[in-house]
Amino acid sequence: MARVSQAKKKRAAEVIELLRGEYPDVRCALIYEKPHELLIATRLSAQCTDKRVNMVTPALFERFPSIDAFAEAEVGEVEEYIRTCGLYKTKAQDIVNMCVMLRDIYGGKVPDSIEELTKLPGVGRKTANLIVGDLYGKPAMVCDTHVIRLSNRLGLADSTDAGVVEKQLREIVPPEEGLMLCHRLVHHGRDVCDARAPKCEACVLRNVCPSKDKPVRSFRAGSKK
Repeated sequence: MARVSQAKKKRAAEVIELLRGEYPDVRCALIYEKPHELLIATRLSAQCTDKRVNMVTPALFERFPSIDAFAEAEVGEVEEYIRTCGLYKTKAQDIVNMCVMLRDIYGGKVPDSIEELTKLPGVGRKTANLIVGDLYGKPAMVCDTHVIRLSNRLGLADSTDAGVVEKQLREIVPPEEGLMLCHRLVHHGRDVCDARAPKCEACVLRNVCPSKDKPVRSFRAGSKK
């Protein structure tokens, strides 16, 4: 078991270095200016592309410029702004309710711990990790569908459950590397390691990937909130 763990740590270190060279300046693709805007944008991104979210949020944040404005908003009006993001009724309710909690319980501040963030409506570990990592510079492991898929293909994880993959990656990835590794895996998953047609011949990870040129295995990732 120890040998397997050391082998995975070695491969993880190789993946980190190769992706660092390929994507040196990568960052979260969601556009935001205020802490609560990243929280809301991340909630909108569930089962929706970051590109679509970035098209929706400018008007949304102009209409509701603060946590208080969202907390006092009519859910139906929020729905109209986010309709094209999918699951808009649930997301609108979550956004209003989370902002009520931010106002009434957290003093108008976005919490800086995963434990507190996951108490907010619609906020799972993926969102909480992104917030503590990108906003507060804390160790984080953001396991979205790209990270889950690539971690499995690279032999760094063996589950489609986001919580399990997060735990497995934390065991082999240095805490200070986790957030940027996940951001780079997301970009690599979009650009090269496609879910249906990975471009193995053009992949910088080709020489360390045990899945290169193998038949594509389809799977559905677990919770992504």
